[in-house]
Amino acid sequence: MKVIVTGATGMVGKGVLLECLDHSDVEEVLVIGRNPVDLKHSKLKEIIHKDFSDFSAVSGKLKAYDACFHCMGVSSMSMKESEYKIFTYDYTMALAKVLHKNNPKMTFTYVSGEGTDSSEKGRSMWARVKGKTENDLLKMGFRQAFMFRPGFIIPLRGIKSRTKAYQFVYDYFMWLVKLIKGIAPNSVVNTTQIGLAMINVVLRGYPKNILTPKDILSLSR
Repeated sequence: MKVIVTGATGMVGKGVLLECLDHSDVEEVLVIGRNPVDLKHSKLKEIIHKDFSDFSAVSGKLKAYDACFHCMGVSSMSMKESEYKIFTYDYTMALAKVLHKNNPKMTFTYVSGEGTDSSEKGRSMWARVKGKTENDLLKMGFRQAFMFRPGFIIPLRGIKSRTKAYQFVYDYFMWLVKLIKGIAPNSVVNTTQIGLAMINVVLRGYPKNILTPKDILSLSR
């Protein structure tokens, strides 16, 4: 299958990209990003695109793909809701609309977050915005659409988080994350498991559209 990956310079996206490049069922990986990834591979293609509010200029290059693994995202820390909405909702929908027009039978996966608010009415700003993004993606009409809500994520294969606060936790408190995993094993996933789950959900499907850490772990096997 041929897949598109966004957010490939980030922690989750890099993990998904590496699993796609290694997987025998993935024949081509197209990365869309503002900056190039520091990788060379026979399966890898890249589009450097600066304006994520409008993908019309590259629409012709986004045809005949089987899946999009949309891993792009930003932390909501110190952001106003209007600004966070641009990065989280507006950019996602701009890409999804172009992809649906070109590939209505594709599978679209979106990295959301545990605690996302499907009602869009809760007190948490990021959860409301993520909830609206999920809801509108599910209504768009893709053959399959899955919202990934990982909880704690352990980065593997030398991957680092670009969010300094998160990387601080990984550097100094990984023992705590591992302790949580020992107590509640279905609450923690790693970047490899997310990547494999995304590939497998395209190949196998899944009875739920919103995937918890437990679902991600199940799909990764």
